[in-house]
Amino acid sequence: MLQREQIHIRDPFVLLYDKKYYLYGTRGKECWGDHAAGLDVYVSRDLHNWEEPSQCFTPPAGFWSDRNFWAPEVHVYEGELYMFASFYSETRRRGTQILKAASPMGPFLPISQGPATPPQWECLDGTLYVEQDGTPYMVFCHEWVQCGAGEICAVELTKDLKDPVGEPRLLFRADEPSWVTPYHGPESYVSDGPFLYRAENGELLMLWSSFQGESYVQAVARSDNGRLDGRWLHDPQPLADFDSGHGMLFRTTEGQLILSLHTPNETPYERPAFFPVREEHGRLWVEK
Repeated sequence: MLQREQIHIRDPFVLLYDKKYYLYGTRGKECWGDHAAGLDVYVSRDLHNWEEPSQCFTPPAGFWSDRNFWAPEVHVYEGELYMFASFYSETRRRGTQILKAASPMGPFLPISQGPATPPQWECLDGTLYVEQDGTPYMVFCHEWVQCGAGEICAVELTKDLKDPVGEPRLLFRADEPSWVTPYHGPESYVSDGPFLYRAENGELLMLWSSFQGESYVQAVARSDNGRLDGRWLHDPQPLADFDSGHGMLFRTTEGQLILSLHTPNETPYERPAFFPVREEHGRLWVEK
């Protein structure tokens, strides 16, 4: 068994499925290199003791990407399990592809020929969001390395999640919040890791990450009409202002809301971390 502090991943995503916790993430040792061999899943019943990793995605023969297997998320949609993960190669731009498996252990296999993000864009960190009318969307980042101020965008998906429908829609840019700090130049602002959460009061919140000073931080934006097409307003301060980010929210078997993120944001020291979250009238507070 492993303790949480022994797990070296970035972008930790937790799925509670059949009373077990399944933890996915970017392999720390393969994150920045020019080769990636797969993606793993860790299993726990208590969030403290984890089974040794099991490889849940192995690139099939002819797979287009050979590096930067980033930020896998696993969602239950229409009773089935889908992985959203970002991939890259020297011959194709970075994008988020959708995969499917019969079990949270995998093996996850692509359901289409390539990413659901635009092939001419540098994209990452796609996540699933299902609107209240049942329409599925992928919310993702148009990366700052291409557009300067990183963008959070949304694209509708077909009901089987195999293809995008129409063109992406800009939700907001990373230079909009008052607290955000440029990164690698005065015109560069990072947008990472969107995750949608419907608050108890009905508000639609989005977790996402950028930089404040030298710290990678976890932020919250909220839609003014409770839908993706609303105006996205930014909370005046980050949700987590210590060096941590790429977060998501899940509930324990007891119903406690938990923020999952990696901290610190420095390789090779990043580890998954879980913090209880208090929610009141649509506002979130991290309880350290």
